[in-house]
Amino acid sequence: MSPCDRLLVFTDLDGTLIDHRTYGFDAARPALGRLHREGHALVMASSKTAAEVVPLRAAAGFAHCAAIVENGAGILPPAGDAAVSGTEDAHDRLRAALDELPPALRRRFTGFSDWSVDEVSVNSGLDRAAASLARRRQFSEPGLWTGGREDYQIFALLLAEKGIFAQQGGRFLTLSFGATKGDRMAEITRQWRRTGEPITTVALGDAPNDITMLQQADIGVIIANPDQPGIDRLEGEDSGRVRRSLHPGPLGWNAEMLRILDELR
Repeated sequence: MSPCDRLLVFTDLDGTLIDHRTYGFDAARPALGRLHREGHALVMASSKTAAEVVPLRAAAGFAHCAAIVENGAGILPPAGDAAVSGTEDAHDRLRAALDELPPALRRRFTGFSDWSVDEVSVNSGLDRAAASLARRRQFSEPGLWTGGREDYQIFALLLAEKGIFAQQGGRFLTLSFGATKGDRMAEITRQWRRTGEPITTVALGDAPNDITMLQQADIGVIIANPDQPGIDRLEGEDSGRVRRSLHPGPLGWNAEMLRILDELR
């Protein structure tokens, strides 16, 4: 990594930049402030909706950067509002495909659209206002699977036949039409590199749906999550290209980002 490189940082939110319990990121503010002051870019990459990401992105000081929403299903443009370009009926088609499943399987998956605002709040830990924003799905459907492993395999296979794929995050199983955070990361990175400016990509995440980002980044950081099974050992850990934080959530995020920024000097 050259000391003149600009960082293009892709970060998961829940359990990574944002604390799973408090939904805050105060512990990460020192590194966020330094990223901003030194002119680096931060791309939030989350299963959250655009409506949720807009205020979070502004609060972190990176409203001028694009964001990846709904687990890679859409890209929120810089300084954009909650309108994301894409297939407008994607969520409706996804919900229709779910309802076409055998009833015994369909009952095993309950998503945000099946729940009231109060139920989303209880299941996610969000307050009612944030839960309302979380239900404003455009492309994907996060939820909980309550069946066994064999039934899940049938569930996933039947959905895959309709072009719908499941990605396990730190808290929810998210269904979408196949795009991943890694796909969108590659798209945004290509756009940046067309300018000819030297950049180093960094990706941080705590769950299996972050692996595609971690594997393609110049530097990958697996954030500790003691409440989840986590991520198995990845290629690149032996060489140090992929590293693991000692601390969970925004505390670990802050420590690892400050370490990377120090390495730039």
